[in-house]
Amino acid sequence: MYKPKLDKDIRCPLEYGLGVFGGKWNCRIICVLAAKVTLRYSELRRELTDITDAVLASSLKSLIKSEIINRKSYDEVPPKVEYSLTEKGASVVPILQGICRWSGAYHKDDAENTMPQCQKCGYNGSKNDQGEFLKV
Repeated sequence: MYKPKLDKDIRCPLEYGLGVFGGKWNCRIICVLAAKVTLRYSELRRELTDITDAVLASSLKSLIKSEIINRKSYDEVPPKVEYSLTEKGASVVPILQGICRWSGAYHKDDAENTMPQCQKCGYNGSKNDQGEFLKV
């Protein structure tokens, strides 16, 4: 496994947060688990559609190491492993929902390619009379 030559020099809590839930897949994994609560690896991969096994495995390891996701394995044949959010992981969901609402205000909505879990944040693109976004 790759080991960086220098340790990360985190000078701001925002850098830590973006390192944990930033990137293309980590926030999507968190959102899917927030909507579905507990999923097995194959179910999680099916929900994310175009992620590769290598990237999913790497992302899950990273999120487990950061204590965002809990991995529970059962002593069965065939092996059974389930993934769910930890309390720390669940605490980031409102932040991601806020980012989603903010992004929805400035990003063109593509309903065809929107993940069903994205509808959980409450953004639907419509505003009320006061200019506030309406909840779904």
